[in-house]
Amino acid sequence: MLMSTQTREVYVSLEFTPNPNTLKYSVNFEILEKGAVNFLNKEDAEQRSPLAAKLFKIPGVAAVMLGKNFVTVTKAEDGDWDVVHKNSSSAIQSHLAHSESVLNQAESLDAHKGGQTEVENKIREILDQEIRPAVAMDGGDITFEKYEDGIVYLYLQGACSGCPSSTATLKVGIETRLREAIPEIQEVVSI
Repeated sequence: MLMSTQTREVYVSLEFTPNPNTLKYSVNFEILEKGAVNFLNKEDAEQRSPLAAKLFKIPGVAAVMLGKNFVTVTKAEDGDWDVVHKNSSSAIQSHLAHSESVLNQAESLDAHKGGQTEVENKIREILDQEIRPAVAMDGGDITFEKYEDGIVYLYLQGACSGCPSSTATLKVGIETRLREAIPEIQEVVSI
């Protein structure tokens, strides 16, 4: 769909994700400077993001994630894809075409928590440079929560959350790569 307004021409394209309950809507420009912001309920969305709040008004929407140049929408088990997709695509296009704000205020888009040890900094570097760009292509995001006693705790968002292949991605892909670079890592788990 292409829409032209006085301020912005917006193109929204649908992409399927590995998660059967999540669709990715790519847009033709940057909506966040960096990172991603995840919304798991209507109340959080209403406080922090006009776009996410608008999407939560659509019957059947269970979660929304805003990425650098995409939005993922996860439907509830009882949601109807025909309703969710048609309305989500239109809402995203209209909202962005009218140059409405995506987030209510400038909030920190630093995706990672945890301390600043050498191991934690190396984990963040690998996540940011190698892993997060790859999972963003599938409409997801992975953020670092903490490193403790040889275990890396990560938070899966967007299409990664609840995805049938997320365990394989976590164990085969991410855990293998982190253990290769940082031998003291024993395991990677999702929280």
